[in-house]
Amino acid sequence: MTQDTEIDIGTEVVVDASGRPEPTDILDIVDDLIVHLHEAKTMPLSSNAFVDRDAYLSLLENLRASLPDELRAARWMVREREAFISRTNEKAREIMEKARTEADDMVSESSILAEAVEEANILVRRAEGDARRLRLETEDEIEKKLQRVEGLLEDIMAQVLDARNELHQARPRPPEVPI
Repeated sequence: MTQDTEIDIGTEVVVDASGRPEPTDILDIVDDLIVHLHEAKTMPLSSNAFVDRDAYLSLLENLRASLPDELRAARWMVREREAFISRTNEKAREIMEKARTEADDMVSESSILAEAVEEANILVRRAEGDARRLRLETEDEIEKKLQRVEGLLEDIMAQVLDARNELHQARPRPPEVPI
């Protein structure tokens, strides 16, 4: 499909010292592409147009060459930013999951701690009750022993008094012994 008339692309590619085409005004190239497309002959009974492929390819290559390096850098930066955001979101998810796990562990530990404290309180109350009971039983036993000792001491005291009374009573004179 070639056009009967040759298209004048109207732009000249200038090459810099590195051999790369120097950027020209991109909007001018786009305008040229649009103008040439409007001026192209149409195919009979169709809205398709005959265009000079080489001329259009040349314009498109010139357009690509004219794109500033900043645009490529910007595209690279956008991809890097998206990758960074993806990595950051993944790290955030990991941190959130770890935090949930630690929170669950802490809740579990706090409930275990609460159960342990409750059990310890029960044991302390039970031990205090046992100690009070043992103290009262011991006091009762000591009281019984002291009463028994007191009874024994009273009996001994009665015997001591009887012995003293006996000692202080007048004794009959001993019989005389012949000499």
